[in-house]
Amino acid sequence: MLMSKGEMNWKSARGRLPPWRAIVVLFTRTRFLVSVAATGMLILLWRGVSKSASGMQNFYCYGSSKSPMEMSINEMVEWNAHSQTPVLFNHHDPYEVNSTSISEVDLNPIRSSSQAIANRERVLILTPLRDAADYLQKYFELLYKLTYPHELIDLAFLVGDCKDDTLANLAAELDRIQNHAEDKIAFRSATVVKKDFGADVEMSVEERHSFAAQGPRRKAIGRARNYLLYSALKPDHSWVYWRDVDIVDCPERIIEDFIAHDRDILVPNIWFHRYRDGRDIEGRFDYNSWIESDKGRRLRATLPPDTVLAEGYKEYDTGRTYLVSMGDWRKNKDEEVQLDGIGGVNILVKADVHRSGINFPAYAFENQAETEGFARMAKRAGYQVVGLPNYVVWHIDTDEKGGNLGDRKAY
Repeated sequence: MLMSKGEMNWKSARGRLPPWRAIVVLFTRTRFLVSVAATGMLILLWRGVSKSASGMQNFYCYGSSKSPMEMSINEMVEWNAHSQTPVLFNHHDPYEVNSTSISEVDLNPIRSSSQAIANRERVLILTPLRDAADYLQKYFELLYKLTYPHELIDLAFLVGDCKDDTLANLAAELDRIQNHAEDKIAFRSATVVKKDFGADVEMSVEERHSFAAQGPRRKAIGRARNYLLYSALKPDHSWVYWRDVDIVDCPERIIEDFIAHDRDILVPNIWFHRYRDGRDIEGRFDYNSWIESDKGRRLRATLPPDTVLAEGYKEYDTGRTYLVSMGDWRKNKDEEVQLDGIGGVNILVKADVHRSGINFPAYAFENQAETEGFARMAKRAGYQVVGLPNYVVWHIDTDEKGGNLGDRKAY
């Protein structure tokens, strides 16, 4: 039987193959299966090691293999040059308070500096008034001429124990200066405080200026000043300028001049004009601005603590040096002296001094009350109390009365 060439090749090849049972036996032999399993494990292990090595490249840590405690300065610098410290920022939304009964007062930006105008620092002018109707026209005439920016000035007045038309005249002058001035240079605001204290309303002038009346009178004036201060002082005030109503002349730049000294408490010299035979005697007015003396200290050591000393009376000779006994308006107006007591005609105070609790004691504080007690209290708290002997503010004319000076002249 003849076969094709292809058939012969297939049959010949099949003839050479082992029987199928022999193949099955080969593949099921233990040795073969172990060899296959070992080979597979080697392949899997190789692939895993290769993939891990490639993935580790993403987490390579640059830097020294040494502990930071063992590294030199140069190695530390090199290590830090290649490292970046992760920073997490935790941003908080603001806490919003929606209540009309809750407000915020931030006193941190409020400053009292020598650059007051550039910093837009606000000034509060305070004037206590009692039976002052005749002085108000001149008072506002001078006030209106002040060169410190009026939009930075607040005015406040305390009217009490009056028997004249002080309140009516004050209202008329304020209305004129705030609403009807030709050049409309109004002040920032004006406040009128009314408070009666029942202080020596029925006293005559002689009784009012007697030594016996001085203690109660000065205490009452201290109370009036404190009522006015605490009613008018606002958080945005940087300076408080106490100015009496019976000033007849002063420099128009007085606020700027005083602020330039940048002192906690500053007062000028207070004189008055009086003409005799055509000559101005330039009288001295305020004996409440003084430097303490050893004689005064010894005197105070003998006094009961509730006794209030008053300058200008023979009952107590203090031997103090008065600001009016020194200085001359023709000399350097910026010369300073340290004081222990001050008068109240004209005072510039940094507002934070008052905010710190330094006020006008309506009681005997170190045997002084009102403005002199204020100076004592301020010095006890470490504040500066400074006078300008050559810077003169002119008061209304007044008759000097004999007292502590004796035969000595204050000028």
